[in-house]
Amino acid sequence: MLKTFTLGGEGGWDLLTADPEARRVYLSRATRVMVVDADKGTLLGEVADISGAHGVAVVPELNLGFATAGKDKAVVVFDLKTFKAVKKIPAGPKADAILHDPASKKVFAFDNTDGSITIIDPAALDKAPVTLAVGGKLELAVADGAGRLYVNVEDKSEVVAIDTKALKVLARWSVAPGAEPTGIALDAAHKRLFIGCGGNAKAVIVDAESGKVLGSVDVGKGVDGAAFDAQSGLVMIPNGRDGTLSVIKEGPAGEFKVIQTLKTATRARTVAADPTTHLVYLPGFVPGADGKDAFAVLVVGLAEKK
Repeated sequence: MLKTFTLGGEGGWDLLTADPEARRVYLSRATRVMVVDADKGTLLGEVADISGAHGVAVVPELNLGFATAGKDKAVVVFDLKTFKAVKKIPAGPKADAILHDPASKKVFAFDNTDGSITIIDPAALDKAPVTLAVGGKLELAVADGAGRLYVNVEDKSEVVAIDTKALKVLARWSVAPGAEPTGIALDAAHKRLFIGCGGNAKAVIVDAESGKVLGSVDVGKGVDGAAFDAQSGLVMIPNGRDGTLSVIKEGPAGEFKVIQTLKTATRARTVAADPTTHLVYLPGFVPGADGKDAFAVLVVGLAEKK
């Protein structure tokens, strides 16, 4: 644990997004998005009036951010400089996770109830979004930057591969022995998916081309995220119920194992990674100055070698 940014404020939280270029972290906080300086931990501003905030995607080249508003069945588009909303786009009945795919240059919002994906062209906001039916309770997703994305289907215990340009489902793969997958991270160089499964406290490693399960490890309880750092080769799975972070690494024989269980904070269940600084950010509760729990962002990174 390198730093703790105590931010406070009312309301729960869900997903967060790191923006390496702007050195920011975007945090969904129930009714708004908090924008935090990734280095100083100061609050830069908030995107207001987002009912049921779940996830954030940013498109820096267009100066636009996209936040899911699950209770409003919408995606709120906002200006990255002023943090003011510029448009509200209809989405599924519970828009949840969201990402920007660099290959197709589209924004994908995933619905957690009806299994639909709302696809938005950020360069043509007045154009009606496209809907792709996948089915099931869609959870977190990751794009490979080369025209594929992978999304977890929680209630079916599977991961679905999607062609982001043709907008079609390519494959559906079981994540057994994992159950109820939520978090997902990608090792693009080795084409491996790391999937955190909240249903039975496991992390499953899946070949991103064939769908073959390469292995699994036991992690903690309350998994709802996953991160991968290419430089160190480490996979990080946050366990919100346990207040720990499971750190996984591949061994010389191709096996995967937990090499560290780091104590984090109460309800620190989601995570965002910065590929440039190799830091990860986790939101959770820490003891406040008044003795009560306070909302904070934990900053975790590699310890210096002695």
